[in-house]
Amino acid sequence: MIQTLAALAEPNRLRIVELLRVRPHLVGELSEALGVRQPQVSKHLSTLKQAGLVNVRPDAQKRLYELRFEPFRELDSWLEDYRKLWAERFDELDGVIAEIKQKRKGKR
Repeated sequence: MIQTLAALAEPNRLRIVELLRVRPHLVGELSEALGVRQPQVSKHLSTLKQAGLVNVRPDAQKRLYELRFEPFRELDSWLEDYRKLWAERFDELDGVIAEIKQKRKGKR
């Protein structure tokens, strides 16, 4: 998971992942969409591949890149504990706000 977070920390790699979320892309398509030269995009894709975030499929002479969903499921599972924690804290905050409102009504 650390590898996933490290790979996604770079803005262009995150943008690549966002594009691949919609559909698989060729390197040239990603380069054009990002406004980044193809060698730079290839380097980012290599990092994403090493992190296990993308697969590469040959398409004649070209390479088609697509997302692998397993690392994102793992990340989602890890984040679930934090979602629960924040939901509990917000519920507690709602209770405190309700108490304050009730006290204000009592003073009027």
